[in-house]
Amino acid sequence: MTCLLLRGRLLSFHRAPESLTDTASYLYEEDGGLLIEDGRIVKVGTYRDVKAFAPDTVEEVDHRPHLILPGLIDTHVHFPQMQVIASYAANLLEWLNTYTFPEECRFVETAHAARIATHFYDEFLRQGTTTAVAYCSVHKTSADAFFAEAMRRNMLMVGGKVMMDRNAPQGLLDTAQLGYDETRAVIEEWHGKGRNHVAITPRFAITSTPEQMSAAQALAQEFPDLHIQTHLSENHDEIRYTCELYPEATDYTDIYARYGLLGKKTLLGHAIHLSEREADVLADTGSVAVHCPTSNLFLGSGLFPLKALARRQKPVRIGVATDIGGGSSYSMLKTLDEAYKIQQLLGERLNPLDSFYHMTRGNAEALSLADRIGTLEEGTDADLVVLDAAATPAMKLRMETINTLPEELFLLQTLGDDRSVVETYVAGRAMKNVSGE
Repeated sequence: MTCLLLRGRLLSFHRAPESLTDTASYLYEEDGGLLIEDGRIVKVGTYRDVKAFAPDTVEEVDHRPHLILPGLIDTHVHFPQMQVIASYAANLLEWLNTYTFPEECRFVETAHAARIATHFYDEFLRQGTTTAVAYCSVHKTSADAFFAEAMRRNMLMVGGKVMMDRNAPQGLLDTAQLGYDETRAVIEEWHGKGRNHVAITPRFAITSTPEQMSAAQALAQEFPDLHIQTHLSENHDEIRYTCELYPEATDYTDIYARYGLLGKKTLLGHAIHLSEREADVLADTGSVAVHCPTSNLFLGSGLFPLKALARRQKPVRIGVATDIGGGSSYSMLKTLDEAYKIQQLLGERLNPLDSFYHMTRGNAEALSLADRIGTLEEGTDADLVVLDAAATPAMKLRMETINTLPEELFLLQTLGDDRSVVETYVAGRAMKNVSGE
């Protein structure tokens, strides 16, 4: 049995904060202790109490004065797009056709997929992200590489082989039957192995024929507990083209509804330009709208109405994500910094408690995995991040005038990056500086 005691300032959310003064929404221990046994949190509280509970032989790591939080969670990324991040393009469809699709063709090669998987996990751990939801390429080799590396590092990851059988280069096309067969094979080989979760992944309605959407529906019916991920209403040209391809549908959202792909474990990337009817459908089905702020700004897609969707009479469930490589940063801190700016442009406020709730417990709830990750609650997996709000000279200077926890969190969100990540723990094991190479 491995046993580890971490000491530091603990922060974990019980629920979404209602305001900056809603201290009941979170746990904060100024001198906290976290006891980890065999990859799980077994005791949390004041350092004095946890130390008294721990065995005499426990290994102890003192992270004071830094913050210890649940590991950060990213609900929408593209594993094959590491080498197209920061590619110059006018809009989504141009970016896909010019850069992304040609790059994804390379993932038919096992060696290339394995190499990028190593860099992918190295980078996310460097940024304090311990769980991500990823689109692999259309090739089963990419999903195999993705899940094999996750298993090697004992990380809880969600991912899926993309299904796409039209409107892409020949090297990126499967068929309705092949997409079904290979997705089924990925499920059988990887779902539940280690901490892996497989997602049914039709890329979006533009790249799937009605026959393939029916195949995705069949998978969803056979495996009702799996996540489903796809894209929705990112760009006005995309919306028009999608509705032309499915003229029988009332709107973009109705396409997925007709094929039984909406539900509490459905993650809809972007979902920026929703009608009231569509927002009602997402709310009624419990589907999750995934906000990708750096990507939305980089590609000029639009401003996601996060606050407006959350306060509707029928609130829409929301996740937040980097959307690498349309997104321009691997950091969830930077992601929420851009989310803050988008809400400012919409005349709304996103306070720092909101931001840190979203990147921890909020995203865990969006994934229906809050019983495993996203908090520091006893019995949950010991995926953690240690953050330093004085990591750079500019941050250290600003910290001299900061007096409250929300102010510190806002500094981390605004100026923080990978330099603020002191350590990343996966199932109780320090991993930030453990390269996969």
